[in-house]
Amino acid sequence: MKYLNLGCGSRFHKQWKNLDFYVNSSDVIGYNLIKGIPFENKFFDVVYHCHLLEHFKKYQAKGFLQECYRVLSIQGTIRVVVPDLEKITRCYIDKLEASLSDPSVAPDYEWILIELFDQMVREQSGGDMGKLLTSGNIPNQAFILKRIGLEAQRIIQSPEQKQTLASYNWQQIILKTIRKLKTWGYGKELLIRLLLNKQDYAALKIGRFRQSGEVHQWMYDRYSLKRLLEECGFVDIKQCAAHESRIPDWISFNLDTEPDGTVYKPDSLYMEATKPPNDNS
Repeated sequence: MKYLNLGCGSRFHKQWKNLDFYVNSSDVIGYNLIKGIPFENKFFDVVYHCHLLEHFKKYQAKGFLQECYRVLSIQGTIRVVVPDLEKITRCYIDKLEASLSDPSVAPDYEWILIELFDQMVREQSGGDMGKLLTSGNIPNQAFILKRIGLEAQRIIQSPEQKQTLASYNWQQIILKTIRKLKTWGYGKELLIRLLLNKQDYAALKIGRFRQSGEVHQWMYDRYSLKRLLEECGFVDIKQCAAHESRIPDWISFNLDTEPDGTVYKPDSLYMEATKPPNDNS
């Protein structure tokens, strides 16, 4: 079987074709998925992406999923994993109501607000999530770990790395800066700083960051994601759990779960669908 993992970050498997904007392994192909998917029609039996779709603008999401459809073989499987808007909002309502009568719930309430909004509105890498998780003062650590899992645990345990909750890290930023220094881009940046006042340059930096790919552009629940997959031509659309899949030997790849069975992103919505047998494209 031929497997494709899109926007893989640090979660990839040698048996798969793994694509990401930044390359952090010889098993990963560097590619900007805004440009499409660089493979021929009906090439893969499985297409998978985790916490990627929400980084596309709403009007771009359908085109991206249509690309997934194009490269998927007849009766092939797509598996889409996104932050679950329904789970987040239900948790927000629960914590709001509880905090009104129990002040001890306030840290949970504050966190779920950050989880809901920060990755959509942040203006610098890591945002308020990163600040809190590297602060060394987390009164509700167990709740946060239950919500977002291993990513939070790794940041809490290694705050000196200043990792963000996105796929990007400081090593990648440093490498990108070095590449700029080797080109005329560094001189261009100095010229821009000279031409712009402090306020305009700060606005430019925010705009650049907002287009960097780290922020969330939209969110999905089980209804809206199913509708979107249907619009792209997929059939047999089903919600599943992290451990469940129609993909053979899914657990062995350790993409949504760890070897010990721990779920990597417990705040997620998992959905699978099939390319219909009567497709003539």
